[in-house]
Amino acid sequence: MTDQATRLRQMVGSESAAAASPVTPAQAEAWAHVRVVAITSGKGGVGKTNLAVNLAIALQRRGHRILVIDADLGMANVDILLGASSRRHLLDLLRPDVQLDDVIVETGYGIQYISGGSGIEKALEYDHAEKVLLQQKLADCAARADLILVDTGAGLGRNVMDFILAADEVLLVTTPEPTSLTDAYAVMKAYSIYAAQKNLRLIINRVYEQKESREVALKLQRAAEKFLHMPVDCLGYVFEDTSVTKAVRKQLPLLKAEPNAAAARCIDALAESLLTGGEMRVKRGWKGFLQQIFNFST
Repeated sequence: MTDQATRLRQMVGSESAAAASPVTPAQAEAWAHVRVVAITSGKGGVGKTNLAVNLAIALQRRGHRILVIDADLGMANVDILLGASSRRHLLDLLRPDVQLDDVIVETGYGIQYISGGSGIEKALEYDHAEKVLLQQKLADCAARADLILVDTGAGLGRNVMDFILAADEVLLVTTPEPTSLTDAYAVMKAYSIYAAQKNLRLIINRVYEQKESREVALKLQRAAEKFLHMPVDCLGYVFEDTSVTKAVRKQLPLLKAEPNAAAARCIDALAESLLTGGEMRVKRGWKGFLQQIFNFST
């Protein structure tokens, strides 16, 4: 079975690169206990990064040390959603004078993150020496966190697949829209072909009721079983909620801006399910129904 250290080496380079840069016993011990979760989507605009940031906060509130790596290189959306800014980004680690401490940002929400930067085009197309250097500098991330959330880019680009295939588990975010489902299936197909150890779960975002999420998940699950021969579980769902947009405009995480909103309660339940493996159950309720109806256009 592929161990955690191997997966992390895969994230930043090939096995040959890793062999040229042996880790210390202390680093290997830390790697064995960290959990790496990639959050991805088939297309942009489905709420992936918003979910990643708020899920990180919900997990931190349960006593876990959380590090978010913004691997959506070139977008830097994690910065925006946290109302923060970073002087350094992930690819600055390729500079000899930049160390891990220089790129990790401590936030007021108890979580740490590494920015993906903005306007980066080279992304992960590194040569051998760059891969070795990046691996060396990222090695100590595992000593800083119990759980690392990797917010990938959308789609099937090489960089996205690198991170997806390197993670312990993958959360695939989709919405009920047909185009989103088609693109989500494309990610599932690629993952089924290339992942050595398959561990992918769905999150259905922007649904109006729990029944809708079950129907959407079932479509993808049936397609995965029939054509990909891969079982796919559904971690849960997030209700359509105008509070999400309002929080983004304020550059505040939803769990901070509107902790009692329907979507916030869903994300909190997702965090619990991620940790315990239990089934998520959140109902919108009558109050939530009325708020959704009368505030939908605001």
